[in-house]
Amino acid sequence: MPQTFFDALAVRTWCGLALETLGRAREEIDAINVYPVADGDTGTNLYLTVESSVAAVEAVFAGHAAGSGPGGPTLADAARAMAHGALIGARGNSGTILAQLLRGMAQVLAADDPAHADGQGLRLALRQAADSARRAVAHPVEGTVLTVASAAADAADDARGDCGTVARAAYDGARAALAATPGQLPVLGRAGVVDAGGRGLVAVLGALVETLTGERARGVAGSAYPNPSEGRVDPPGDRAPVDGVPDECADSAAAVPGQEGPAFEVIYLLEAGDRAVERLRERLDALGDSLVVVGGDGLWNVHVHVDDAGAAVEAGIEAGRPHRIRITHFGAGDVHTTGAERPPRERAQRAVVAVVPGEGLAGLYTEAGATTVLARPGEPPASGELVQAVRRAHAREVVLLPNDADLRHTAAAAAEQVRTEGIRVALIPTRSAVQGIAALAVHEPDRRFDEDVVSMTSAAGATRYAEVTVAERQSWTMAGICQAGDVLGLIDGDVAVIGSDIAETAETVLDRMLSAGGEMVTLVLGDDVPGTVAEHLEGRVREGYLAVDTVVYRGGRQGALLLIGVE
Repeated sequence: MPQTFFDALAVRTWCGLALETLGRAREEIDAINVYPVADGDTGTNLYLTVESSVAAVEAVFAGHAAGSGPGGPTLADAARAMAHGALIGARGNSGTILAQLLRGMAQVLAADDPAHADGQGLRLALRQAADSARRAVAHPVEGTVLTVASAAADAADDARGDCGTVARAAYDGARAALAATPGQLPVLGRAGVVDAGGRGLVAVLGALVETLTGERARGVAGSAYPNPSEGRVDPPGDRAPVDGVPDECADSAAAVPGQEGPAFEVIYLLEAGDRAVERLRERLDALGDSLVVVGGDGLWNVHVHVDDAGAAVEAGIEAGRPHRIRITHFGAGDVHTTGAERPPRERAQRAVVAVVPGEGLAGLYTEAGATTVLARPGEPPASGELVQAVRRAHAREVVLLPNDADLRHTAAAAAEQVRTEGIRVALIPTRSAVQGIAALAVHEPDRRFDEDVVSMTSAAGATRYAEVTVAERQSWTMAGICQAGDVLGLIDGDVAVIGSDIAETAETVLDRMLSAGGEMVTLVLGDDVPGTVAEHLEGRVREGYLAVDTVVYRGGRQGALLLIGVE
């Protein structure tokens, strides 16, 4: 049934249809992704972003069905959930911009808590979406999703009628703008494709048309637009030469033709105030490019491409509380260009994909060349996240480090799935991040794959691991009964020490581990552990164990207070 007005049910229907449409078009959108980085993931990132929106909207409806509110959710409830879900689940440059587009719409649709929006309300929402997304990008570039969004809003401004009429106008305006993107952005013209992010937005707007009219929009049934052949357009030789990116947009790409761009994509959610975020924008803008900061009301999604991933995370820590940090290494094949021909990205021969429990370790692993998946406390990654990480690594051979005994089956399922795609995957059953560090330390990509895997497996297996944490409740353990608040020392996964002081418990654990011998001690400190604890343990090793070296890392918000490895 078509929705003449835009209400809570329409939001729910739109999100669901947008997810279905992006699911059909995902691979085609990935295939035409050449800007700002030709990493072939725009369609996937948009899909995952909308998937998060769908989950948030469904949760609101489920809550009302369970009796948390009379009469079902309002338009404001659904619109805010849609925007919040996109914000916390945004992936990549394209997903982050889409999140801001949805947030802009929600700001209008949720105003004064109306029961529904009419055509005028939808026009205003589309205009706010386009304008707020453009403001969120540090250096807007024409020929991208921003251009397509502005064209959709312009066309909607000129439309008169109900919501269906406005949606059709916006969709048609977006289609026309998308077809023109190869003439606005040289890299698209040379590749003979339309902008991938803009193509995704057209799909989302097509789902809006279907929601409000009951009719499927032209060109969104899964085939790329405007040409069914993977979003490709006529060869650039059939058009007038493109002179280049407009002067006002030249800052958007940090590299000049032929120069390599930043090596890492850094994304995180940030809890911070407006003034702190303004300072963060300035700092990140100086560090890299493709900077997009979206959100508000104390919660932001930050996206940037940089060479120094650690500095980007540190800037977030100074601004507020970053979490859900994702750091992706683009690899040697990625090049950011403004006008030069970019060869197709070739797969690397070998890569390492690792699950890590904290932001500090994510930076450490990334600097060592690994693609990381952050395991947030209480939120272990699903197999789909590991599959996406392996794909992002873009290598023929991948070594997978789950770094958690509980992730063994999840990692095995992910490995099995990507093997069907022709990727050779070796799963090393690391049970702790410190075992992963030991494996990564002996990783040699120039060695034969089997030899490299054996060496990494041996190094991980030769590393005993422990953690110091705090008991959440009374429980029976192998060391006796612990009470909530007790400090626990776990060795190889089992509780071995129950204490009341972090430093003393950690020292007891370390002594027990070193009693069997060792050459290297690795300490990874969480945010809540003072540096004096590391100093105390280092002193203990120096005094009591000759010829044993110690290395200390800051792990960030990693769940455990302290991780210990003994090789």
